Amino acid sequence: MGWLRRRLAAFWVFTKLRARELRQGRARQTMSGANEEMSKRAIIVPVITLGVAAVLLFTIKGCWPSWEEEGADQRTDDAYVRADMTPLSTRVSGRVRKVEVEDFATVKPGQLLVQLDDEDYQAVLAEARAALAGSQAALEDNQSAKAIQDAKIQSAETGVAQATAAVNAARAGIAAVQPDVERTGLERKRQEALLTSKAATHQQIELAIADADRFTGMLASHQADLERAQAALASSRSLLEAEKRQRTALDTRDNLYRADIQAKQAAIIVAQVNLGYTKITAPAAGAVGERHVQEGQLVAPGMQVVDLVKGDVWIQANYKETQLTNIRPGDVADIRVDSFPGVVLHGKVVEIAPASGSQFALLPPDNATGNFTKIVQRLPVKIALDPGHPLEGRLRPGFSVVVTIHASGKTTKSESSSS
Repeated sequence: MGWLRRRLAAFWVFTKLRARELRQGRARQTMSGANEEMSKRAIIVPVITLGVAAVLLFTIKGCWPSWEEEGADQRTDDAYVRADMTPLSTRVSGRVRKVEVEDFATVKPGQLLVQLDDEDYQAVLAEARAALAGSQAALEDNQSAKAIQDAKIQSAETGVAQATAAVNAARAGIAAVQPDVERTGLERKRQEALLTSKAATHQQIELAIADADRFTGMLASHQADLERAQAALASSRSLLEAEKRQRTALDTRDNLYRADIQAKQAAIIVAQVNLGYTKITAPAAGAVGERHVQEGQLVAPGMQVVDLVKGDVWIQANYKETQLTNIRPGDVADIRVDSFPGVVLHGKVVEIAPASGSQFALLPPDNATGNFTKIVQRLPVKIALDPGHPLEGRLRPGFSVVVTIHASGKTTKSESSSS
């Protein structure tokens, strides 16, 4: 609004000076009809001009609040071409066998960049595979031992069954002889009583005693058989229990072998991963920077070998905080690259940084201490270039550019009054 008032004031001064010159010229001229006409014009023209200026000023002043609501173009030269840069480092130590790319070369995803010597890692992998084969062989041997132990358990169970049968046979023999022992014992006593009364002969008593002794001996023999059979049964049961415990031990050893196999498989995976780390490949398409290692150089884990610059570039414009009032994501931007004068690129605002650049510094400012000097902060604004622009493939990160954003946001009247 100030610039319009200044122009109207300058125009008014110019009009007054022009009227003064006309009046002076009129005084030097004669009082003729032509001079009177010129004096009328000298008066009418400024009046008409002032009237038009007043109407224009009123019209513009009436529309000025709506103009203030519209976002204006925001320009900054604190802007640069940016791209995603990935420093590629080593994960394992070793000697550089070969560098497969030259400085600033274009690479494809998965392309080999640096190859380290892998003999040691090949040997570690072979050792891990051999250890796995040994554990698997031990597991198979344990399976054979389990089969043998199962046969032993079956044999012990057969022994228990045979001992049980012997015990039952001994008990049956005792049961069969016991009635004869009792009968012959009673017969002996009866014959001895008859011999006392002279009713039996010595031959009869001798026969009764022989029968009684014979069946008594048979009973003692069956009882001895029973004891031996019971002892054999106890021994067979103990053997069976021992064989079963040995079978359980083999099952436990089986689990140990399986756990060892899993550990050896994990060791193989680790060895394969470490072997893969000897090949440093490009994770994405782009171009490499200057190489940091050469062939024959010894590298350690974490050492940077090469930088990868991804192909897609974008613009970072650092705007003052006072310029971001009406800038919104999606606003159209014009980009002029210093390296290519006369070429205007177009893009759109993608995002506005969540904090100013000073907040991301290693030591952010602390205005709560000491003296305070207000400094206008800048916030990065990310701008994506429209696809198919004329400089595609020629822009490099770090190029200086000038960005003009056509802000689309509006400031409400309440915000204007509060500010």
